[in-house]
Amino acid sequence: MNSHLFTNRSRQIAFGLLMFIGAMMFANPSRAGGGGGVGLEIHIKDGLETQAVYVGLAILIAVYILIIFETVHRTLAAAVGGIVAMLALNYYDTGDTFSLAEITTMIDWETIGLLLGMMVMVGVLSNTGVFEYFAVLSYKKSGGSIWTLVVILCSVTAVLSAFLDNVTTMLLLTPVTIQLAKVLDIKPIPLLISEVLFSNIGGAATMIGDPPNIMIGSGLSPDKIASAEGGKYAYMSEYGVTFNDFIIEMGPGILMCIVPSFMLLKWYYADEFSGSRIRDVAELEAKYGIKDPQMLKVAGTILVLVILNFFLHPITHIAVSWIALVGAVVMLLATDRHELEEPLHHVEWTTLLFFAGLFVLVHSLQYMGVIAFIGEYVERAIAFFGSDTGDGQTVRLAAAILIVLWVSAIASAFIDNIPYTATMIPIVLQIADNLGDYLLGPLIWALAFGACLGGNGTLIGASANVVTAGMSEEAGYPISFNEFFKAGFPIMILTTFIVSLYMLLVFIVGGEDNGTYVKLILVGITMLSIIGQLARGRSKGKTFAEALVDDEMQGLEEMVVEAKSAVVGLLRGEEE
Repeated sequence: MNSHLFTNRSRQIAFGLLMFIGAMMFANPSRAGGGGGVGLEIHIKDGLETQAVYVGLAILIAVYILIIFETVHRTLAAAVGGIVAMLALNYYDTGDTFSLAEITTMIDWETIGLLLGMMVMVGVLSNTGVFEYFAVLSYKKSGGSIWTLVVILCSVTAVLSAFLDNVTTMLLLTPVTIQLAKVLDIKPIPLLISEVLFSNIGGAATMIGDPPNIMIGSGLSPDKIASAEGGKYAYMSEYGVTFNDFIIEMGPGILMCIVPSFMLLKWYYADEFSGSRIRDVAELEAKYGIKDPQMLKVAGTILVLVILNFFLHPITHIAVSWIALVGAVVMLLATDRHELEEPLHHVEWTTLLFFAGLFVLVHSLQYMGVIAFIGEYVERAIAFFGSDTGDGQTVRLAAAILIVLWVSAIASAFIDNIPYTATMIPIVLQIADNLGDYLLGPLIWALAFGACLGGNGTLIGASANVVTAGMSEEAGYPISFNEFFKAGFPIMILTTFIVSLYMLLVFIVGGEDNGTYVKLILVGITMLSIIGQLARGRSKGKTFAEALVDDEMQGLEEMVVEAKSAVVGLLRGEEE
């Protein structure tokens, strides 16, 4: 076989694919939450601003009705919604009819490029048998217990999502989970839903774990705040966030959510996650071993380099979409054992089309004033509480935290959290500028917590949800909107409530002087509660996984009481 780059037809096509996508992204550079490139100058006709908002809300509600009741496929619903929203925006805009180039600026090509690149690499890796191998390895570690297997898979998902992005994590783990479910003859959908919920929870802990955090870390850094709107907000740049701030501020709150989330999942999927499956491990290893070790070495090396570059993104500032796309094409060139059509067959084109339609829909509504309309009422609600002086500041801060947190959580559940976050970043700056700069820091973390955890609320709340659903459907296991909602929405409510308590303790009870001590106390109490719970369960002869959810309410109540007592003791000591 001739190894020259341009002698093999598949290699020619692969090289052409890279050049085409690269040219598209160069001509239309991406910005998180929007397409960039050709700018859109939208001016709603005088006197029709309010009508445009209500029409936009009606379109949004109609699209969600189609998706919730599964009247049509969600991709078709998003496409129809995007077209109708564009027609409405074109009607209300004072300018000429939009060109196709202008419409494409509404699409987040960063997300599309990342997904396409990772899907191609997953397609190549699937031919090596590595996913089947990891499925058998997970089974060996679980000892046959289904619940233990769930804990292992969800824990791995949460940790990987914190240090990769959760979309990449689910692209890698979904094939493993589906293959494992087939081997063990269990339903894969409860496993997949549990994993994607923990991917959103774990991804919230770091700046690179979830797309909303990436956007917030980029758009609300000290430099970006200083330069926003010609330096209007420069005086608030000290409240800007850095990479380490995410771990320090969000890590403790996410840690507090882990065990209660496991408890709720164990209760909801009591039947599905009970019992065990006994299989001959030696037979499984022989049947589901690595099929092509040489290809795995080459493709695995390339994937490791791609992931390493993801980690280096804060230093190199190379777009993650470029990293994924270059990695995909290099992998296609280096593993020329199959036709190009085989790995491309694993690309979820319906998922990519869904995202494109959703981005056009939401950004059209943004231009029509729908999301700014929501932001205006958020600001009014915050201004209603407290004042700018004395104890009134504390009341206003508490109200601001809870309102932004819960509005973001609910909105991100029903509006994809990527465009929602992009829209809320300038709104948060506006609120802090109008109502007090001391609000900015807490509001940034309220937005981050709400957008990330709110993504668990519905099937289309987060990118990881949609990607997982697309891959599952391709494998013959469609996840319905209602099925995801019944498990995801309670998890979203539970985790948002826990984070509400966490933020009030840190920013209101602890305040600027004692917030760090409160975080340390909460982390200590959470770890001691987990250790104590595991010890109680193990003393009853339960496995590690079963002990983790032993004495649910008792453990939860003890953690809350201990946290309250410790914080009150700290404050009394400061007063003395």
